[in-house]
Amino acid sequence: MKADPAAQVRLLDLQALDAQVDQLRHQRGNPPQGAEIAELARRRSDVDGRLRDQRIVVDDLTAAQTRAEADVTQVRTRRERDQQRMDAGLITNPKDLERMQAELVSLERRIGVLEDEELEVMEQLEEATSALTELTAALEEIDARLGELTTARDERAAELDAEAAQVAGGRDAIVADIPADLVALYEKLRASKGGVGAAALRARQCGGCQLSLDAGEMAEIRAAAADEVLRHEECQRILVRTAESGV
Repeated sequence: MKADPAAQVRLLDLQALDAQVDQLRHQRGNPPQGAEIAELARRRSDVDGRLRDQRIVVDDLTAAQTRAEADVTQVRTRRERDQQRMDAGLITNPKDLERMQAELVSLERRIGVLEDEELEVMEQLEEATSALTELTAALEEIDARLGELTTARDERAAELDAEAAQVAGGRDAIVADIPADLVALYEKLRASKGGVGAAALRARQCGGCQLSLDAGEMAEIRAAAADEVLRHEECQRILVRTAESGV
């Protein structure tokens, strides 16, 4: 392949522009907030799961407390009713009166047991509610930090997109100075060579793979016509001769 030496040098301008755009896109795809966002997202998932579980615990204990209160109220009501019957003299049979007194003692003991159970449930509910409050606060803190990081990331991404678009805006003018077949070869190599399709030969070194050329390779380059499109034998990239090539 042959191309005007000036067009080959222009290829280096295209490579520099494409490398700058690639760098901007790399920065966009790897924001500095990325690692912290990923860690916070992991923590958020864990806290959110624990929060859901804790809500179930609180709901169950709330229902248990309601039942315990109802049980205590029911037994107290029965005791008060029996006591009122006795106080009103409605129980006159000695055996019935004795049985009623024994039942009142039993109901009093039952009330004590139920009140202890109610107190235990209340304490458990208080602890569970406190844990729920802590988890809710933790989730809110994570969400707030995630919001800050996401906003910063997105704002920087928009800046990088604008900068990349501005840089890429000059590409067409450069491409217009280079033969289509040379651009096509450059694009093909760029796709397979880590984004570098053309490199300058400077001080006997390939700017693409950074390997030095031996005396035989340099002799071949010196013997090549100025418009000959050269390829580095090692990396196969387009090798562009400049004033710094030493040939």
